[in-house]
Amino acid sequence: MTVEVTLPYDKEYVTNFSQGLQEPEWMKNLRLSALEKSESLPLPKPDKTNISKWNFTEFDHHVTSDKIENLDDLPVEIKDFLDQEKEQQNLVIQRNHTVAYAAIEQQLKDKGVIFTDMLTAVREHSDLVEKYFMNDAVHVDEHRLTALHAALVNGGVFLYVPKNVQIEEPIQAIFWQEDPKASLINHILVVAEENSSVTYVENYISHNKEEKTSSNIVAEVIAKDGAKVSFGAVDNFEAGTTVYANRRGVAYRDAVIEWALGQMNEGDTVSENITHLIGDNSHSNAKTVAIGRGAQKQNFTANITHFGKGSDGYILQHGVMKDKASAIFNGIGKIEHGASKSNAEQESRVLMLSKDARGDANPILLIDEDDVTAGHAASVGRVDPIQLYYLMSRGISRFEAERLIIHGFLAPVVNQLPVEAVKRQLRQVIERKVY
Repeated sequence: MTVEVTLPYDKEYVTNFSQGLQEPEWMKNLRLSALEKSESLPLPKPDKTNISKWNFTEFDHHVTSDKIENLDDLPVEIKDFLDQEKEQQNLVIQRNHTVAYAAIEQQLKDKGVIFTDMLTAVREHSDLVEKYFMNDAVHVDEHRLTALHAALVNGGVFLYVPKNVQIEEPIQAIFWQEDPKASLINHILVVAEENSSVTYVENYISHNKEEKTSSNIVAEVIAKDGAKVSFGAVDNFEAGTTVYANRRGVAYRDAVIEWALGQMNEGDTVSENITHLIGDNSHSNAKTVAIGRGAQKQNFTANITHFGKGSDGYILQHGVMKDKASAIFNGIGKIEHGASKSNAEQESRVLMLSKDARGDANPILLIDEDDVTAGHAASVGRVDPIQLYYLMSRGISRFEAERLIIHGFLAPVVNQLPVEAVKRQLRQVIERKVY
């Protein structure tokens, strides 16, 4: 049965948008094909979360903004993500749909590293982007939101690390939704060639407490043989933004993909974090923290699927729910037939701070191979009274004791973020959301 879908932008708009960006023919055709598919594809169906009435189509698609000549001109809330003690070299700041600031060290350029915004990458590195864009990790026709994403991509970054290049300092992107109706339909593409390594960190921030919009984010991480990619993110969209975030990785032989995700959105959120361990001895460590408050609804899925022999996957999800917020945490470890000697481990824990809050932790193991190890742990509960008693017996107030317990509960992911300024900012967001 064909489902009638009212879309905000038509074929003529998408064609003119692509041509205005001077995109190659393949990108224009991909956009138009995706737009057509989106008319009949269903929405994704996250477990136990009905998103049929969520706003995924009402937004302003193209909002231009001024560039920033000097980082000192940034507002304080954006500066807080930067390391003020050293000159920022490897950084992209996207302001609405304009690249407001971009810099990369010359020594990295000389080694063949590419770090630029996605719209520029499509034009200037067309063949390289086409090779990976929605080919290996995420596919256009998975559901309506992936198709809409492909049709309407209006931002993001492309990070390419050549073979044997080791990047010591983190690469950082800041996506600033300054206009309250602007939608960030960002595509993040990170490609690490054989035996390379890189740390990438991204931050999302918005100001639209009242105005309604949505953001549709897709990140693809490709780690070739022996490569290592550390991917950190802090999502901090305001209550007016409905968020769909789809972050996926593909790890080949001896490759490592590490995720550290801070889900601090104020609005309704669906977040998928999926890694395919394709190669033998590949590894992924996926850590997520989330806080829900007010009446927001959130659904988080972490999935590591093992295809290669001797592959290791570790999932850690910690959530804090207060007020009337609700969240689903799905942790899925799947070992395919043939992935012998693999190990799938996961832990999902939810801390409840009020009687009306709700959190579900669902550990799932799908094992199609005998010679493997696997395990899981899950819990949903309130602040441990024994921990409270221990701290209060040493002269700490109840308020401060609860605060320390919550920060300790979230620390395994917070401490994983590689940029001190981002780590500090996340702690501040946690403090503001919980108290």
